Amino acid sequence: MKKTNIALASVMTGLIALAGTLASTAAVADGMDKKMAKEKCYGVSKAGKNDCATKTSSCAGSAKEDAQKDAFVVVPKGLCDRLHGGSTKEA
Repeated sequence: MKKTNIALASVMTGLIALAGTLASTAAVADGMDKKMAKEKCYGVSKAGKNDCATKTSSCAGSAKEDAQKDAFVVVPKGLCDRLHGGSTKEA
């Protein structure tokens, strides 16, 4: 075989392998997004780190104290129950 044919075959093999890797990575990431449901977790955010408005404030990042009962962060479903002070119901 000529050197150019060997080089061309190597390049084509690499491109095919790369395309396969990208396709499988995209499929796995897409499947994970669908499986990873989210939920609001109240009472666990740090001051100024809440995700959205509360009863006493109108925007994200406005919780005035740590573990404020009406402030939430969005977490993967099922994690809130494992966090100290976490609740899926607004207090």
